[in-house]
Amino acid sequence: MHSANMQPLSGKELEYIADSISNEDLLIKQLAATAGVTQNATVHQICVQQINSHTRHMNTLVQLMQQHQQYAPTQPQ
Repeated sequence: MHSANMQPLSGKELEYIADSISNEDLLIKQLAATAGVTQNATVHQICVQQINSHTRHMNTLVQLMQQHQQYAPTQPQ
């Protein structure tokens, strides 16, 4: 997305993104816990793959928030 075309995100959109980041973080933690206790090599491998996938998702969401930060309306202090 070109920064010249960016519009400020609404409060609702920011909440959805923040919730999604929290959800991705929770999934990563749960998958890591499962990978740490499983005796099954296939389950361990799948958990690691999913951790990598959810980490990418979370990073994308964080980058989106950072890109839009400059377009966010400022709050009076």
